[in-house]
Amino acid sequence: MAFTYKRILSYFLRGLLFVTPVVVTLYIIIQTILFLDNLIPVPIPGIGILMVLALITFVGYLASLFFAKPLFDWLEKGLVRIPLVNLIYTSIKDLMGAFVGEKKKFSSPVKVQISDTLIRLGFITQDDMSMVGEVDMVAVYFPHSYNVSGNVFLVPKDKVTPLLGVKSSDVMKFMVSGGVSPLGSL
Repeated sequence: MAFTYKRILSYFLRGLLFVTPVVVTLYIIIQTILFLDNLIPVPIPGIGILMVLALITFVGYLASLFFAKPLFDWLEKGLVRIPLVNLIYTSIKDLMGAFVGEKKKFSSPVKVQISDTLIRLGFITQDDMSMVGEVDMVAVYFPHSYNVSGNVFLVPKDKVTPLLGVKSSDVMKFMVSGGVSPLGSL
C-alpha cells in the first residue's frame, strides 16, 4: 500500500512540475493583456489593447520625425529637472534602453574570475570607468537569480573574459533561473 501512495505522490509532483509553470505563465500573460486592455476603457474587449499598441507606435513614429524631436527633447528636459521624477524617469529609460534600445547594455556576456575556483557570469555595462579614476576597470552587472535585481561591480579588465558564441538572452535566462536553464557552450 505504501508503494501506491509513493507512486501517486510521484505522479502528483510530476504533474505539478508541468502544470505550475504553464499556469503561472498563462496567468501573467492574461493579466498583462487585461491590464493593457483596461488602460483605455472601451466596451469591446481587445480594442483597448489595440489602441494602446497603436498609440505607442504612433508616439514612436512622432519621436522619429525631425520636427517633433524638439518637443520630445523639451519634455524630457522638463522631466529630468524634477528631483524625484528625474530618478524614476532616467532609471526606467536606461533600463528600457538596455534591453530594447539602439545601445543594448546586456549584449556583452562575460565570465569574471572571482578567485582561483570561483567564476561569475555577468554583463559588461560600461567599458570605460576612467570617470571614477579606474582606467583598468569595467563595470559588470551580475543579475540575481529568481529576482529582477542585481549588483554592479567594478572589475579589473584582466579578470573578465567575453563569452563568444553564446547569446546574451541565454546567459540572462541561465543566471536568472539560478543556473537551472540550459546554457550553450561556455
